[in-house]
Amino acid sequence: MRVLLTAINAKYIHSNLAVYSLRAYAAPYRDRIETAEFTINQQQDYILQRIYEKKPDILAFSCYIWNVETVLSLARDIALVLPETKIWLGGPEVSYNGEELLKTYPEITGIMRGEGEKSFLSLLEYYLENKGEPEEIGGILFRKKDGSIGQGRPEWPALLPLDEIPFPYQDTEDFAHRIIYYESSRGCPFACSYCLSSLDRSVRLRSIPLVLKELQFFLDHKVPQVKFVDRTFNCSHSHAMAVWSYIREHDNGVTNFHFEIEGDLLREDELELLGQMRPGLVQLEIGVQSVNPRTLAAVNRKADFEKIARACRKLKAAGRQHLHLDLIAGLPWEDFDSFRESFRQVYALGPHELQLGFLKVLKGSGIEREADSLEMVRRHRPPYEVLYTGWMSFADLLRLKGVEEMLEVYYNSGQFSVTVAALEKQFANPFDLYDGLAEACREKGAFDVSLSRMQRLNMLRDFIRKEEKLPAAVGDQLLLQDWYLRENAKTRPEWAPDLTAWKSVIAGFYRSQDRRNRYLPDYGQYDWKQVMHMTHLEPFLDGDGAPQAWFLFDYRHRDPITGNARMSRIEENPA
Repeated sequence: MRVLLTAINAKYIHSNLAVYSLRAYAAPYRDRIETAEFTINQQQDYILQRIYEKKPDILAFSCYIWNVETVLSLARDIALVLPETKIWLGGPEVSYNGEELLKTYPEITGIMRGEGEKSFLSLLEYYLENKGEPEEIGGILFRKKDGSIGQGRPEWPALLPLDEIPFPYQDTEDFAHRIIYYESSRGCPFACSYCLSSLDRSVRLRSIPLVLKELQFFLDHKVPQVKFVDRTFNCSHSHAMAVWSYIREHDNGVTNFHFEIEGDLLREDELELLGQMRPGLVQLEIGVQSVNPRTLAAVNRKADFEKIARACRKLKAAGRQHLHLDLIAGLPWEDFDSFRESFRQVYALGPHELQLGFLKVLKGSGIEREADSLEMVRRHRPPYEVLYTGWMSFADLLRLKGVEEMLEVYYNSGQFSVTVAALEKQFANPFDLYDGLAEACREKGAFDVSLSRMQRLNMLRDFIRKEEKLPAAVGDQLLLQDWYLRENAKTRPEWAPDLTAWKSVIAGFYRSQDRRNRYLPDYGQYDWKQVMHMTHLEPFLDGDGAPQAWFLFDYRHRDPITGNARMSRIEENPA
């Protein structure tokens, strides 16, 4: 019999740890198990064709909020073209409503609930070895021969010690252009009611010798990024210190590591260690969610924002990590003004990325059970995003959607950092900057079309001129800096000064060996014309067209955190 473990990921660069872990744990049948990964952006006809060509006897899907509707649609079609195939589902999106799904979709053979390694292995023993009966398998629901729904052992399989799960990537070589997911722990010590991790508060750690051995595998293969899926990586101080110390000591200059951590758990020795790392080696994601104490209490989230803020300031001052902070809109007791204040305080910490997310009332979560009492109304379909609450109207949330879009475009992208840094200071609350940009986009119908980087630049320029928060000439200079910080653009904005009159001055700067040695010492192997092509020299002119300053953009040397080119102010007249 042929077994196919199938993942439908959100993006091509993502990989699915679940299917690899299931295959690794089912080691006795590894030769009969294939994996297939697709994305939600691919046509269902294409996915159906590829699955049909493999003709699996057992087909298992990994189900999440982003792919479950695609999976259920495919299941119906697969049952028509491969009627003998057994279709099994697993994952968080089917673990809490399995009986309902089996009643609604007769094409589905069964559902694995919760952790799937033991259940999957037992299913293979049943199908491939005729060993036991489905009723004896823990953690499953299944369709009986008469069409009724049966259940495996009432108790789910005992939670596995993580060291018993083999390393899932041992036979994998294709790491190019992919994010690799890795877990060194399961469970979470906290009980945030909006999160499914709160249902498993027992934290299990993979042993440090095993973790370090597996990290070395990634380092040896120069995997671009390893993303730890641990829900709170630093809940164990000794575990975090051991992993971070190893990463620092064995840095290969290529691989970076992403961790979700609890900011108020960071200790001084951890901050000191993180401050010794190569810039960009580690990315840290901290979920703040809200600074409203009543909101945090309502969702059982214990967090000390002052400690989080203190840790973030130290991380920013050290400048070694990409810092990603999260906020959630739509939480109980958080109205529009309260969220605006949460935004202000978190934005002030200066993260490299601030994610404005919207509450998802997940099946099986504590907040789902409390939704009625909390006056929460959510979408009926995945991802079950909240539509309104007793504190936040649908109109409020739509307005925040606009803020989210502007935050992504003008802040998180890093493409307008110089202009935004100057502009945000002109607002009492930086939230109002992004709210104003969203309103300007709505007025122009810009949310209805896909804009190029040039169009976004021009949108920001129009906003600056309309709001008059900065002198127009200053705004233009800042925008030009942003334009060239990101790339050596060959197309200039139509409003940018014509450099024709300055061509001889610019060429003279590059002809000077002395100036090239002083400002661009790493370009010694190139002649002046090549260096001029590889870098950019921009004059910033006053109202009379005379240069106020010259800036040199060096694209061979980029900030390892932001990706921006190195920019130098030329302190002499290039002529």
